[in-house]
Amino acid sequence: MIDYIIVGCGLAGISFSEVALSNNKSIVVFDNDSQNSSRIAGGLYNPVILKRFSEVWQAQGQLVLMNDFYLNLNKKIDSKFNFKMPILRKFFSVEEQNNWFSASDKVNLAPFLSNNLVYRKFKGIDSPYGYGEVLQTGYVDTALLLAKYKEYLLSLGLLRNEGFDYDALVFEEDGVCYNDLKAKHIVFAEGFGMHSNPFFNDLPLDGTKGELFIIKAPELEIDCVVNTSVFILPLGNDLFKVGATYNWKDKTDLPTEEGKKELIERIKEIILCDFEIVEHFAGVRPTVRDRRPLVGTHTEYRRVHILNGLGTRGVMLGPAMAKELFDNIENEILLNSEIDIQRFTKKAKRKL
Repeated sequence: MIDYIIVGCGLAGISFSEVALSNNKSIVVFDNDSQNSSRIAGGLYNPVILKRFSEVWQAQGQLVLMNDFYLNLNKKIDSKFNFKMPILRKFFSVEEQNNWFSASDKVNLAPFLSNNLVYRKFKGIDSPYGYGEVLQTGYVDTALLLAKYKEYLLSLGLLRNEGFDYDALVFEEDGVCYNDLKAKHIVFAEGFGMHSNPFFNDLPLDGTKGELFIIKAPELEIDCVVNTSVFILPLGNDLFKVGATYNWKDKTDLPTEEGKKELIERIKEIILCDFEIVEHFAGVRPTVRDRRPLVGTHTEYRRVHILNGLGTRGVMLGPAMAKELFDNIENEILLNSEIDIQRFTKKAKRKL
């Protein structure tokens, strides 16, 4: 018998897999590449919601866990995917500057917002009002991370590249059985694919579609992330990742002309130079209406768990939420009520 079957190998699945392995638990991971939101994500980690100048929920604790988590993972898979990089918020007026200073004076935001304005001159950008610098920021190359981690799991015989058949799951007193596997627990970390999961598809996972570009702009020279209504992230070789849109109605992962038009308009608000669209891609982020993750155990089946709803901040949230779920399962430490799925479900007598 193994300890965990994990369904999904995006940011949530990787996070839980690593927490389990680091605690000497045995795992098998199922993933069929049906969900791509983690793979195509911008990958930025930023402790501040720049639209409202407010702190991301539990930002400092998440950053501490995240940095240790990715440092250890980097050593394990021998690949650098975590890049420290400043995020500069471009200002369009004196009023925006004043709002920044007001925010940086707040106790909870002071560690994250520099109170010195930046007036660097970047080729291809006009910024007469300068920038505000967000501290403790960077990005994770999520596509590289997912690819390398799957290679790592495959090398150990821990990954099965196949879909999961919910009907084949059998419940027993001491665990669950799935075809040739028997496990103490099963964790579903399927992202937006949760809607096909009969155990958790009643949870309010909304899903927010995001579209991004890779652009080529030889006349643009930046060595940091520039953020306004979209972010521009330098990738090297005159390439930049740009995103992202937010669409709450369309639940497909297909790029649209509407999204393309919106991104082009927003890019032109930031840069003055010409650019070429090299790639246009889209994915559906697993978002929840109260902007908190979905973590916990099924109301009837005590061996069945979920880690989902990481939304737009999966890079930061993943390690912290995986640790919370693991500690809840293994050590019976109560989950934070803000993330526990019981906030949406009625308590019921467990069957198994």
